[in-house]
Amino acid sequence: MDTLCITGGRVLHPDGRVREGDVVVDREAGTVLAVGGDETVAEHVDDDAETLDATDGLVIPGLVNAHTHVSMTLLRGYADDKPLDAWLREDVWPAEAELTDDDIEVGAELGVLEMIRSGTTAFADMYFATDRVADVVDRAGVRARLGHGVVTVGKGEEEAVADVEESLAVAADLDGAADGRVRTAFMPHSLTTVGEEYLREGIERAADRGIPVHLHANETREEVDPIVEERGERPLAYADDLGALGEGNFLAHCVHVDDAEIDLLAETGTAAVHCPASNMKLASGTAPVQRLREAGVTVALGTDGAASNNDLDLFDEMRDAAMVGKLAADDASAVPAEAVVEMATAGGADALGLPGGRIAAGEAADLAVVDLDRPHLTPVHDPVSHLAYAVRGSDVRHTVCDGRVLMRDREVLTLDADAVQARAAAAASDLVSRVEDGS
Repeated sequence: MDTLCITGGRVLHPDGRVREGDVVVDREAGTVLAVGGDETVAEHVDDDAETLDATDGLVIPGLVNAHTHVSMTLLRGYADDKPLDAWLREDVWPAEAELTDDDIEVGAELGVLEMIRSGTTAFADMYFATDRVADVVDRAGVRARLGHGVVTVGKGEEEAVADVEESLAVAADLDGAADGRVRTAFMPHSLTTVGEEYLREGIERAADRGIPVHLHANETREEVDPIVEERGERPLAYADDLGALGEGNFLAHCVHVDDAEIDLLAETGTAAVHCPASNMKLASGTAPVQRLREAGVTVALGTDGAASNNDLDLFDEMRDAAMVGKLAADDASAVPAEAVVEMATAGGADALGLPGGRIAAGEAADLAVVDLDRPHLTPVHDPVSHLAYAVRGSDVRHTVCDGRVLMRDREVLTLDADAVQARAAAAASDLVSRVEDGS
């Protein structure tokens, strides 16, 4: 058997406990064979097994970035310190109008490189040129749920219909790509940026084909109020009427949700993706994460795009989620460390309907090893506390996805880091020049 053995460290188990032990992976199947001590491991390891040293480290499930626009790495730091609507209309949308498919591929390479280096093995992406993003996922060795983002505001009927058709076609054509590591979804941008007729038809057709739905919802008050004023109902009641809520579907942000909407998410089995850094930076508000979790809603974590974060480090997101969650609940015990770690791992995998998120026999071998032998991680009273409050993405030593080593001792093996960064810097510079020339 072709095996990989991660030895000498401690392991974060699905019950949240940390124990010393090794992890044995079936590389061909991409699954965990065994977790335990010497005797358990010896049963599954042969002399030719590949090894990863986890000494002084903690083996955790690969992190899941459940909402991002990965190619927006090219716009990192391009437009800051503005509210969402002005940021989109004055800066982001004009820049995105100049993006080429090559730009999107290069930006995706940069984002995936950043995620591998910070222990993220799966992500959800709503953007454009989705086939090019899928190619990057394939080469890099990660997992993703991908979709073409639909926006119909400001478009004529023919162009709007074509946008919906493209999202549905992408979802059908790319599902199962990259040896099954790419899954797809129908991704209308939001309830206010896509017209009702297009939402209703697209969601209905997606449901008929078994395609999940992902969209932004209740991100700002300016997104909520028009729906309430025009329709006399809350946005998630409108979303439910459209068929956008249900098992397998997931909504980004869910900042301004009331108790009835939280109950509706729980009743329908719809997951919520919390993006605390983006919500803070754009002053969108504070999501009621503790109430969502208490109601039984599956809550995942996302970075949103690097233009509104400005990085893709989920360890930063865990810390932000815990801190802002306590403020939102006015309770220091709310959104504790173990909760945000679960949101970044099992919660993310469950929200996206992807393998991973847990370390146990039979689970997907999507793993990261965090080096705890660092000044800012000393002493280690509680490793789970460190994951939430002290670990940085740069503390990740190894990253594994589907049984394949993507990064060993901080060296990414599936992408040429120097070349990716050089291409991305050049592409971003050219993009900004085109935007300025056209303004």
